[in-house]
Amino acid sequence: MKNIVYCLCLFAFILVFSSCKKNLDDNLFNPSKISEYKLDGFGGTVDFRLNADYNIPDSSVHIFPLWSKTKNETDSTKIWAIYIGNFNKKGNIDPYDTVIVYFHGNKDHMDFYWQRAKLLAHTGGKLRYGVLMIDYRGYGLSEGKSTEETMYADADAAIKWLKQKRVSPQKYAVYGFSLGCAAATHVTYNAVPSFMPFAIALEAPFASVATLVNDGAGLNMDPLFFSTFKCDNNQRIKYIQQPFYWIHGTKDKFIPMKTNGELLYSNYTGVRKEAQRVEGAGHSDVPQTMSFKTYSESLFNFLTRKK
Repeated sequence: MKNIVYCLCLFAFILVFSSCKKNLDDNLFNPSKISEYKLDGFGGTVDFRLNADYNIPDSSVHIFPLWSKTKNETDSTKIWAIYIGNFNKKGNIDPYDTVIVYFHGNKDHMDFYWQRAKLLAHTGGKLRYGVLMIDYRGYGLSEGKSTEETMYADADAAIKWLKQKRVSPQKYAVYGFSLGCAAATHVTYNAVPSFMPFAIALEAPFASVATLVNDGAGLNMDPLFFSTFKCDNNQRIKYIQQPFYWIHGTKDKFIPMKTNGELLYSNYTGVRKEAQRVEGAGHSDVPQTMSFKTYSESLFNFLTRKK
């Protein structure tokens, strides 16, 4: 009888953890599909809306497809991107322009993050920076389905586009928010010496999927019970030398600051780092809690500081 009870308990244990793995893997990517990008005309709920001072002229908004392919795929997948900025007569980005590559969070699509992209474009002044943003596979109009591997391939496609548009080396920075921090650390860690970002910024980053599992379960357990993902930002940050800007809300319950952001910050040993622990902010309200002006000034001062 004891053996039967033990087997039943073990079977229930396996079922529970198999279900948890599926749920966690699915929830890491929580996209929404749309029929078109509406940007400021998007009527859904967003984290914040900027006033008219942050408007982008239509001539500076470019929506276009990119082609993404992992090392194991034979066919490319079409994903969509938005670039805020101007092209020169040859259709390239002006070599004097500086670009922020923005990798968004785990839900919805680029319409949801459009206000954040506009805010970044106005860092340090009116349309001072170009901003490139993508929708991962399955998000918005992008085709396919996202996995950890395909997210990295999508991020690589964004960097490839920058090179094709003749962005000068050391004239782009990468910025990740939440899940997008994994894409940001990936492209920075894997950047070739001839085309390196000059800085990396991470907002509300998670250390790794293992850390998220342990935070959620309250137990020190093997994360493979819960997820097939690694997304080990904590390890990559150890090898990144570019200046590192970390910003995190002290009241973030989705990705707790102390077990995630603090760990990344302490593990970074590159040339320069700066921390912004935003008192009272949660996961999605860091810019407005700081005030948009303070947020922009802080990021601008970091990006333009030489040492």
